[in-house]
Amino acid sequence: MTRPRHPHIEHAGVPAAITPARERVIEVRSVTKRYGKVTVLDNIDLDVFRGEVLSIVGGSGSGKTTLLRQVVGLEKPTSGTIHIFGEELTCQVGNELQSMRNRWGMQFQHGALFSALSVIDNVALPMRELRTLPDAFVQRVAMLKLQMVGLKSTDADKMPSDLSGGMIKRVALARALSLEPELVFLDEPTAGLDPRASDDYVALIRELRQELGLTVVMVTHDLDTLVALSDRIAVLADRKVVAAKPLEQIIQIDHPFIKEYFLGERGKRALMALGPQMTEAVAAASLSTQED
Repeated sequence: MTRPRHPHIEHAGVPAAITPARERVIEVRSVTKRYGKVTVLDNIDLDVFRGEVLSIVGGSGSGKTTLLRQVVGLEKPTSGTIHIFGEELTCQVGNELQSMRNRWGMQFQHGALFSALSVIDNVALPMRELRTLPDAFVQRVAMLKLQMVGLKSTDADKMPSDLSGGMIKRVALARALSLEPELVFLDEPTAGLDPRASDDYVALIRELRQELGLTVVMVTHDLDTLVALSDRIAVLADRKVVAAKPLEQIIQIDHPFIKEYFLGERGKRALMALGPQMTEAVAAASLSTQED
């Protein structure tokens, strides 16, 4: 059942600069996740808006993957609510939950391809699980998805063990796109790729996002990927979302993780490569850090 929208409120996950006119695709409200006595997420609020790329970053053990698992319905939060497309995810079970999941695609960090299935059968699997589509149609669509991510028809019958790391990522992305999702989740999409393969994959995601009008939620630790793709960045630290803002605003925030991650030597190089305006912003943020 579709629920009324939240009134506009200002907190770490809902920046005041975003107007209520922008459609919220994901609404995370007061989500806490505990494993036994260990609290991993503590009263988290976060919004994702239609058409944006929101990247989630944080240190090791900050809860990035845990948050992603709550949002895609692989786990239930200890408390709080998650709404996707206006429907409360935390109340869905069985066929209702699966119907919701069919509206988004998920690319797992290591691809999660089925080793006993060929490339084309991995891509076709979500369509076959619907049990409503003719197999000839499924095969055609699966082949189109492979072409969409830059793979050749000659790759279709290969097995996952025959693929390079970059090809595994592309097959996993083709599978994530097989049901024409409105929303795509990417878990460390460039992890394990060499610099050239990583750049090519980032360019592919950017192109598909524009062509298909996708909303993308990405967990990544790779600064170059983050800088290249993100409209906003959600920073997880101290079991909370400490900020969810555009990059140029994030680097102005006085927080130890943000200073270390974005204003360390590697971070500065990646940011300054964006041009004079970002170079000035980095210089100003670095000066503020030195004064502190």
